[in-house]
Amino acid sequence: MTLYPKMIMDALATVTYAGTKKNLVESGMVADTPAINGQKVKVVLEFPRDTDPFLKSTVKAAEAAIKYHCGKDVEVEIETEFKSKPRPEVGKLLPDVKNIIAVSSGKGGVGKSTVAANLAIALARLGYKVGLLDCDIFGPSVPKMFEVEDARPYAVNVDGRDLIEPIEKYGVKLLSIGFFVSPETATLWRGGMATNALKQLIGDADWGELDYFILDTPPGTSDIHLTLLQTLAITGAVIVSTPQQVALADARKGIDMYRNEKVNVPILGLIENMAWFTPAELPGNKYYIFGKEGCKQLAEEMNIPLLAQIPLVQGICESGDKGQPAALNSETMTGLAFINLAQSVVTVTNRRNRELAATKIVGIKK
Repeated sequence: MTLYPKMIMDALATVTYAGTKKNLVESGMVADTPAINGQKVKVVLEFPRDTDPFLKSTVKAAEAAIKYHCGKDVEVEIETEFKSKPRPEVGKLLPDVKNIIAVSSGKGGVGKSTVAANLAIALARLGYKVGLLDCDIFGPSVPKMFEVEDARPYAVNVDGRDLIEPIEKYGVKLLSIGFFVSPETATLWRGGMATNALKQLIGDADWGELDYFILDTPPGTSDIHLTLLQTLAITGAVIVSTPQQVALADARKGIDMYRNEKVNVPILGLIENMAWFTPAELPGNKYYIFGKEGCKQLAEEMNIPLLAQIPLVQGICESGDKGQPAALNSETMTGLAFINLAQSVVTVTNRRNRELAATKIVGIKK
């Protein structure tokens, strides 16, 4: 039997691609005119991505269809191409990011996200290129704190890859799962779904050149933290805690996680949040509601720098809820505190880069 291209295309038109529920021809997946050399046929199929779950089954079905319609003796070769280039392998992600800083806390409710948001803005105000990734998949807060809850990132094509374009506000590039889910709906995902979503926000986004990439991690030590450690070479971590003994006990666990010999991420310093309360009408007074200088004592005990003591001021909460974080106004006491924190983070990060080797990604046991 003499073969010709229309016979091959008709055969491929009988194969349904599960991704579109249409046949291969209608789906536009036949990338070129089938090449025929006697009884040899070569077909190029283009898939949306290299991780397409229907790739193997579709290729087998296409081969079987050609043999069925054109003869069982036909030699079929099927090549695959992809509209989007594959994600760079782990260890080569974010090549244009200089420093990756994890903002962490052992305990929830200590103001870690507030600190992360204000630190990112303060670094941007100092002239650095900054990105902020909301790593809390189940309780994202970055969209509200930056007043971008209605923002919806769009895709851009960069070097043949379709990437998520981060939202930019106050000079900071932002991404959060909160941009992709309803704020009124609970995110009921198993651990694997959450970690895959986080990997996409890291590896499938156009972060570009950054001096500082801030990771607002969820409280505690969880799958999310392990995923970050296995995906990114984190330059260093800063630990946020209140002076309260309960919070400090959990802060120790956070420090231990990064200092673990299998992890080895340097602790850049401690941040004491809600260090004292100063009422607006009595600016000279300090009330130590959660205890006095607990983080300072822990920093001395564990030989870690104390980067800042942030007071408990009603304006910090109000400005965060309004989407206008305190660091935007360096003329206020709290705004200046976050600018000073950013300068301290720059100092300890530069020292860390001079004195210590680059962090290695935590290996994955198979």
